[in-house]
This record gives sequence, structure tokens and C-alpha cells, in this order.
Amino acid sequence: MSKRSGTFVTLRDVVDEVGRDPVRFMMLYRKNDAPLDFDLAKVLEQSKDNPVFYVQYAHTRAKSVFRNVSGVFPQLTEASPELVGADLTRLNDPGEIDLMRKLAAFPIVLAAAAKSHEPHRLAFYLYDLASAFHAQWTKGNEMPHLRIYSGGRWDTDHRAPCAYPRQSAGVGEGASAILGVHAPVEMR
Repeated sequence: MSKRSGTFVTLRDVVDEVGRDPVRFMMLYRKNDAPLDFDLAKVLEQSKDNPVFYVQYAHTRAKSVFRNVSGVFPQLTEASPELVGADLTRLNDPGEIDLMRKLAAFPIVLAAAAKSHEPHRLAFYLYDLASAFHAQWTKGNEMPHLRIYSGGRWDTDHRAPCAYPRQSAGVGEGASAILGVHAPVEMR
């Protein structure tokens, strides 16, 4: 809305332009007492500066791990006992440990957001979780020993790193569903 020029855009127009998920997430991605400043250009951007894109992209990256693994091992699923029961003590990189801590904090964040009637806490949490996931993904690209899955083998050394994308995707789906935002499996 522009007071000076006397123009405004309806919420329906914005939803038609950018979609339901970005509008909903951006409205929830602020404190209740903060003014809503909806930057249309930022919401259309595919970058870290667009919180909904960044969160959804982390989810699709996590899901891509299983597409890649299942291409080599078709019998393996996200619910496979080898993955569910992976020995997480094998994760020793500070980024992996930080990510697992963030994942473990989900129930506490959810309870606090519900108790205080502050849904923005959940949106902020999703963004922080996405940041930690993207950071670890990038580390794996730079340092091969930290890659989530490098292909070919499925031994105990590969199970634990595949466990945190599984958990990240699960928490991302759950938190997104609570916020009423879609968690896509693929983005194009």
C-alpha cells in the first residue's frame, strides 16, 4: 500500500502473484507486534534472503539424499531400520552436532510457540534449521569426508550422515504443516 500515491494491492492479488506458501510464511515470519513489511521482490527471489524459499530448498535437498541413495539401494527407505537406528555418535563434525541439537530442540520450540501464542518462533526455527542444514551441505561439498552420501557404499560410516537429512526432512515437514506451508520434495 502506498499512502502517498493512494494505491493498494489486495491480499488476493499478492497470493495470485507469488502463491499461498510465500504469503503465509512471510506473515508468520514476524513477531505479532511487528509491522508487516511484505517485499514482493524479496519473496520472488530464490536466495537466502527469501526465508520461505530457503526453508523449502533445505527440505528438497534433504529429500534429494534419499532419491540418490534409493537409486543405488532400491530396498532402502527413510524408514529402514539401518537408517532409523543409525549410530549418531559417528557424527563428530561441529556442524553435524549443531544440526542434531537444533533437531532435538524442535519439541521445546513447538511447545514454547504454542504456549506463548507466537507462531513466528516456529518460522524462525525453520529458518535456523535450514541455515544449519545448508551450511553442513556446503561443508560436504568443500570437504569430501563430510558429504552426506558419496555413493556406492552403504556401511556404518554412511548411515549416520544420512540420518540427519532424514530427521531434517521430517521436522521440516511437520513444522511446515503446522504453519500451513507446503514442504516440497522437488523444486524447479
